[in-house]
Amino acid sequence: MVSFPATSPKLPLVTPFEDQIDHPLAKLPITVLQINLGRKCNLACTHCHVEAGPKRTEEMLAAVCDQLIEIIQRFPQITTVDLTGGAPEMNYGFRPLVEAGRAAGKTVIVRTNLTIFFEPGYGDLPEYFARHGLQVVASLPCYLEKNVNQQRGTGVYNASVQALQWLNQLGYGEDPALQLDLVYNPAVPHSADFALTPNQAGLEQDYKAYLQTHFGIVFNHLYTITNLPIGRVKQHLVAQDLYWPYLKFLESHHNGATVANLMCRSQLSVDYLGNLYDCDFNQMEGVPARLVNGKPVTVADLLAANSLDVLEWVQTRLYCYGCTAGSGSSCGGALI
Repeated sequence: MVSFPATSPKLPLVTPFEDQIDHPLAKLPITVLQINLGRKCNLACTHCHVEAGPKRTEEMLAAVCDQLIEIIQRFPQITTVDLTGGAPEMNYGFRPLVEAGRAAGKTVIVRTNLTIFFEPGYGDLPEYFARHGLQVVASLPCYLEKNVNQQRGTGVYNASVQALQWLNQLGYGEDPALQLDLVYNPAVPHSADFALTPNQAGLEQDYKAYLQTHFGIVFNHLYTITNLPIGRVKQHLVAQDLYWPYLKFLESHHNGATVANLMCRSQLSVDYLGNLYDCDFNQMEGVPARLVNGKPVTVADLLAANSLDVLEWVQTRLYCYGCTAGSGSSCGGALI
């Protein structure tokens, strides 16, 4: 993993995030368990912070899956089990975790790329989602074909449209029990003319009008998510000599009103080996959640402690500015 110093000779110091908010970021009681099942995916999107793709093989260990099922069953404070990847559906443990979560009365989110429905062996997924009442959060980084195909690959837009129509036929977007949400990601910057994500409410209306008019598609909510300078985005920014300018841009648009709602405060992120992180971004950057004595934490540690609330502080880094710039950004979209 490439590491970068906390400053650049070409730019002023980027203020450490804890100094910006003037205190360590405190953890709240845990209500969300976000599980990254692995790096296997049928796509290799340019904005993917996980760097997932068809050639990746890392996936959930069976023993870790068993431990997570025990966590889900033991702790009623968990309201949401959030399954991500890679394409979570391609990685070991997806269906057992879905079924354990639903049996325990949790909201279960699947973060899908939609195109997986058309891969051999996955054609039953839409019906499976509906049968188990999963909340579908689907990546559609723009409502225009050219932009989507540029970010995610040729043909992805048309496949995504067909997948959304399929979900609509099953009741998604109309049945209150079958929630369908879309995710907007901006294009990866190619110049220093950076921009914040558009207003979420306004862009949602644009998405709804276009998709309804052209394809008869309906959905519930749009989430706008800022590209953080990690994973493939970081690699691109470094190659274009834009890494530090982008970080400075995010810092210059820091909005203190977003901090109270940061997703990392009330969630645990779990990797396929059972290690814990404060968020999926820290997971991808190899920044583990730590006890006050500095010890990293695992799922096994939670079971041994019989508690999810063993952490006092969130581990912050410079890329945290991506979650607090403008209206903020999270796995659930804008924060304010």
